[in-house]
Amino acid sequence: MEIDDAPNMGYLLGAMESEDVEVREAALGWLSSAPWRDDDLAVATARAVPELARLAHRLPGHRADLLSLLSGIAVRDEWPDGADPAQPAVAAELPSLLPFAHDDDPEVRDALLPLLVTCRPPQALPLLRTRLAEEPDPAVRGHVVTALALLEPGEGGWRHELLADPEPKVRLAAAEDLLRTTAPPFPPGLVDACAQAYAARPHDLDEAHLAPAPHRRFADRLLDDPEAALRATAGGVPLAFEIAEHWRDREIEVLPWALRDLQDYYEDLDQLGRLCCVLPAELHARVRERVRPYLDRDFALRAAAVAALARAHAPEAVEEAVRLVEEEPFPPVPPGPHRVVRAVEAVAEVFGPGALPVARAVARRVGRGHADLIRVLEHYPEVALEVVDEVAALVPRYESGHAWAAITLLGALGPAAGDGAARALRDEATQGCHSSVAVYAAVAHHRVSGDPGLALSLLEREGPASWPEFAGGLGPAAGPLLPYLEARLAPGDPVGAGSAAARAIWQITGRTEDTLEPLARCAAADNHHTRRIASVTALTEMGLLPRFAVAPLRAAAESPRRVVRDLGDRSGLHPDYRLRTAVRTLLATAEVIDARD
Repeated sequence: MEIDDAPNMGYLLGAMESEDVEVREAALGWLSSAPWRDDDLAVATARAVPELARLAHRLPGHRADLLSLLSGIAVRDEWPDGADPAQPAVAAELPSLLPFAHDDDPEVRDALLPLLVTCRPPQALPLLRTRLAEEPDPAVRGHVVTALALLEPGEGGWRHELLADPEPKVRLAAAEDLLRTTAPPFPPGLVDACAQAYAARPHDLDEAHLAPAPHRRFADRLLDDPEAALRATAGGVPLAFEIAEHWRDREIEVLPWALRDLQDYYEDLDQLGRLCCVLPAELHARVRERVRPYLDRDFALRAAAVAALARAHAPEAVEEAVRLVEEEPFPPVPPGPHRVVRAVEAVAEVFGPGALPVARAVARRVGRGHADLIRVLEHYPEVALEVVDEVAALVPRYESGHAWAAITLLGALGPAAGDGAARALRDEATQGCHSSVAVYAAVAHHRVSGDPGLALSLLEREGPASWPEFAGGLGPAAGPLLPYLEARLAPGDPVGAGSAAARAIWQITGRTEDTLEPLARCAAADNHHTRRIASVTALTEMGLLPRFAVAPLRAAAESPRRVVRDLGDRSGLHPDYRLRTAVRTLLATAEVIDARD
């Protein structure tokens, strides 16, 4: 018996009482996702709280999951139908659930704790104090410490006594909450207590207990104080990469611990390579020595190692990258091909002309490897032109992203790409099946042919405000598109959208009277590093800076903490350093003028 793709609540509740365990598990899977959904199922689940509480009594085998589901419902503030939060409904059922604090199953006892913290019934504190004294399971007892600390007002001096508890999980929970209620800089003794408790029972820091706010995991809290985080790292807590992700100019300090904690993960090798981007050359040898053994591992891990070795200026990285390109699996098997792209990009960035053998290897496999490999040829136009016909043949090939990569490369080659490339781009822009690809092709056609007509017509049809970077790239020829872009400068539009339109208008007209302020606001405060760097760069090219932006930009340049985080690809130079360099250049060169704040 299977549940269909759109189960209704009546069916799910009935399925939960089925004698078939697979049916119950399938229904529970749907229900458990409801607190995080934005659809009718989420609303129906929130309105079914009494039935879910009844099921928690009737189904001991699923009791822990049902209690966790009720916790998720209770903690959510906003529901898709705009109804009031469901916490009162959960709180009304909680008295009947409190006996589960003494259930024989430790998972059930554990699952009740977030409900106590979220709903805060009057019985919570005495019940938790009893559990703290009687709880036999170390993990659950540690979570009781967290729950009790979140509910109990005052200093909570009892947590200091627990720093000497024989059970590491209890000690860590007490130290974790003391960190939460202590302002940085953190006392060395408390930091050591965290490190020693963690070292006694190491675990994945991402698998820590998820308690309601204002709880914070000890590792996250330590990162508020870089000296404390370094001390804990020296004590065995694997925070080296996270310190470098949160704080500037800490790479040399974290390197010994990053090498110590390096695991067999692609991400670790990426982050080690990122450290190398700013490490002094004399430290690269330590990285090379640590990474070279990974060249004997599986294909994808070897590719990640090649990227890290390139960042560490290992001379063999070029030859190893050639081998990766020539061996790349076809058809592609993730994550190998993607890792090859990262390795080749790193080698090209670090070795430049010295990576020409890699570019030639990519050219020999045009259309037969990962599409993004083609983009590497943008740095080697002489090699790209040798295979320009093969690249042009990929323009109508949508699968695996080949069309986008080929179009971008042909546009980067410009007039040198020739008439064949211009014809392929025109055909795609006028006869292709995908409107977004057509816009890319039309813009690339302008770069190759010099004729803006096709790009202008497609951008106007699609709405140039959706493609401001393309409109700006047309320069003065994009004059007919100005009304669409100027509408995005209206007050109330998002900062990012306004800055992109302002940058395009300036590229088209050279105007600063209505573009300077939106760019300055984005440069001073946008959290999206790509838009922010683009705005800073545009202001630098203008040579002007409104006075209201000077202070926030100076703060961004001087901050010891990262101003922007990289939430995706963690290879290559951290975007925060690119932003800092760009801001410093702007502050050093621009004329500061008074402008409307």
